[in-house]
Amino acid sequence: MGLFDKLFSKEKDFPEIDDSSPIAQRVDRFKQDLEGLAKDIDDPLEVIPTKDAAYVFIGKPPKKFGIAWIKDGRVHNFRTLAQEQGVSEMKLQLMSEKLRKAYESSGTASRFYTSIANQKIIVTESYSLEQNLREIIP
Repeated sequence: MGLFDKLFSKEKDFPEIDDSSPIAQRVDRFKQDLEGLAKDIDDPLEVIPTKDAAYVFIGKPPKKFGIAWIKDGRVHNFRTLAQEQGVSEMKLQLMSEKLRKAYESSGTASRFYTSIANQKIIVTESYSLEQNLREIIP
């Protein structure tokens, strides 16, 4: 891989997650749902596990991405938010822009990788990103 490839590639050489670390234990709590996402979605996944939820960026944030979150034993996304809570398209677009900015601000966060369902998944450990996600997503 050349210098420019490394600079502009989303595929970074993150270290493998230590299975005994607290962040790995958080990931394990959501592993079954993450396996389902990894099997259903071909795009890259990046998970931000918290004590009570796991937020998953799908695709290539901050430019082109989707979001899903695992909470209360269910996988949620913008579609379920619109259907179940009546969130308008305009509000979803605003949330998406806030998510983009929150992700961009997490550039120096610790990132690792783990393999789930034969897919390499990025795991991000960032208290500030976690807090931003909690504020943006109801």
